[in-house]
Amino acid sequence: MQPSPSSPGALSRRTMLAGAAALAGATAAATAVPAQAATTPTGGGAEAAATAASPSASPAASPVSGRRPKAVVFRDVRPFGAARATDLVVVDGRISAGPAPRGAKVVDGGGRIALPSLVDAHIHPDKTTWGGSWVSRKPADGIADYVAQDVELFRAQRRPVAERAYGLMSRAVARGTRAMRAHADVAPAYGLAGAEGVAEARERLRHALDVQIVAFPQHGVVRTPGTAALLERAAREGLVDMIGGIDPIGFDRALDEQLDLVFGIADRHGVGVDIHLHDRGETGLKALRGIVDRTRALSLAGKVTVSHVFCLPGLSDRELGSVAADLGEQDIALTTVAPSDSLVLPVARLREHGVRVGLGSDGVRDSWSPFGNADMLHRAHLLGWVTDVRLDDELAECYRVAAHGGADVMGLARADLAPGAPADFVLVRGECLPQVVVDMPRRDVVVHGGAVVARDGEFLD
Repeated sequence: MQPSPSSPGALSRRTMLAGAAALAGATAAATAVPAQAATTPTGGGAEAAATAASPSASPAASPVSGRRPKAVVFRDVRPFGAARATDLVVVDGRISAGPAPRGAKVVDGGGRIALPSLVDAHIHPDKTTWGGSWVSRKPADGIADYVAQDVELFRAQRRPVAERAYGLMSRAVARGTRAMRAHADVAPAYGLAGAEGVAEARERLRHALDVQIVAFPQHGVVRTPGTAALLERAAREGLVDMIGGIDPIGFDRALDEQLDLVFGIADRHGVGVDIHLHDRGETGLKALRGIVDRTRALSLAGKVTVSHVFCLPGLSDRELGSVAADLGEQDIALTTVAPSDSLVLPVARLREHGVRVGLGSDGVRDSWSPFGNADMLHRAHLLGWVTDVRLDDELAECYRVAAHGGADVMGLARADLAPGAPADFVLVRGECLPQVVVDMPRRDVVVHGGAVVARDGEFLD
């Protein structure tokens, strides 16, 4: 991102990300754990229901609970843009291969395309000003300046974190997001208010959204005394699902101390790790090797994620293959927010080595940037834009990264519309999946666990 014309030399989020190593002094040197409170529920329907005309017998009562299975038929839909419409049958929140049971509720799809709901693998809902008054941002010269502005904005907010986070997260649901990994700042300036607020919003949305919370030390683990104790407390009290970190060399300037603290807390409390790594070049690779080593030493394979990982895109194919092999061996997941063509992760190459890669929206209308919208279809569109794709298969793959890549990172079952899959999908008007990625139509119906949770772009409380 270029500096603002009105303030020469000022930095924005993308400028900071693109040059994080220099700005922070960097030259100075998962299957992830599922959220404890996150579920894939079947309840809370807002369906427009009718009695199904299927000749099938009424579903038998469960021998365990004595209740009848909850059945919904989504009639006249085109999975993945198929030429011919069909019915999607949902029983107890899962796609069913059987016919519609008698008495099932019916939702008319009107010939719309049915697509898997999306997963936001990296977002910061605690920082957002979404739904509030416009905030004029000031110039910044690096992460430390952004951190200071975070604190100023936090103190100036009249609405608590829970209210702001809920507003943003419910909007994400209305745009077709089924799950998200939410990074919440943990620092002496806030205590655990960020994580607690996101947890409160998660509880309100538990019928519509699966959420994992990361205790994110935006202010540094070592450079800000008291942060490590807060991370430990968040994990001990079961408030978060993962412990975060940030640029152990470039920002914290304490590679071994930070990683030992973060991995030690995760190991003691049985939670995962998700570390922001903006550092590029050898600085970033050195930190990445430290993460791989500790993952191996503590047998945390499948429980570690590294976000952004700007040290990977510039590598030669041979160098990338070597690093990717190590990541794949330890099942370390990665996330990207597709900030630019030079910083987006090489998803296809990483997948060749079994590396799980998810897509996220990062910050949304916070002190770092006025941009962002928590719309993962828009993010899939941006992924295609920055990677300059043009073929149908390439555009469809952008959608799959946003849908299945994030599910893989979060350790969730893929909502691929196959029998047995979670009934998490969206209904949109369109011709085919590639066209949907390009045109980003309104999400007319959003379904989570078989229940309609949003209609016509609006969340249903």
